[in-house]
Amino acid sequence: MDRNDVKIHEFKRVDLKGATIIDGFPSVGLVSSIAANYLIKVLDMEHIGIMDSVHFPTVSLVRNATPLSPVRIYAGQKGKSGDQIVAFISEFQAPANLIRPISYTMVDWAEEQKCKMIVSPEGLVVDPELRDSAEISDLVFGIASTVRGRELLKQHGIQSFEEGVISGVAGVLLNEGRKRDFDVITLLAEAHPDFPDAKAAALVLESIDDLLLGVDFDAKPLFEEAQRIEAHIRDIQKQAVTKKEGPAAPRPSMYG
Repeated sequence: MDRNDVKIHEFKRVDLKGATIIDGFPSVGLVSSIAANYLIKVLDMEHIGIMDSVHFPTVSLVRNATPLSPVRIYAGQKGKSGDQIVAFISEFQAPANLIRPISYTMVDWAEEQKCKMIVSPEGLVVDPELRDSAEISDLVFGIASTVRGRELLKQHGIQSFEEGVISGVAGVLLNEGRKRDFDVITLLAEAHPDFPDAKAAALVLESIDDLLLGVDFDAKPLFEEAQRIEAHIRDIQKQAVTKKEGPAAPRPSMYG
């Protein structure tokens, strides 16, 4: 399978020069999906396109009497406070054989659109010994593909992710960003590995707000909305009948 197996179809051409893309493909604790869904709602983002492949789940999500593809692309407006945001969003876990084509296609499109950065919100599975020895439950860690990205994280006081493994779409995006000298940042918060974690998503959203938006989110409704989205994603995944392809991807983790 190669990158040509995954394509992007734009419903509407939008000027995205300088925009930041949010990777909303499912991660540990569904942190990325919850975060991307929240941003789409709070920023009133417009559905501008889809990512498509014959290998994607054969389902249509129906919302407000409108059929939606498994992978959608939404864009916010220019001219408002903070950066323009674009979100790739999906409720379905990409099979292992599609992770590279999805990631390559996303970076290709980001470069074509002259976007400035890709940000991946991620859940972090922490080694129990490390969890006992350090107060990290409310921390957000960051890793960037470039020196520019690492300086940005440092300027905003985000602790560096020093040792560990980041897998799936987020991991490939980081490697591809380094190869192309394109800014990719992964933000990680400790998340439960076995169910959607609204708290971790909210923590990462606060860091995204600090880095990019300057919206000054009120934490209480943010956590409440993250919990609502968590329940919604659970419901979609229960209703959808999907065929598992290949072994499950390893979870992002941290170790001492």
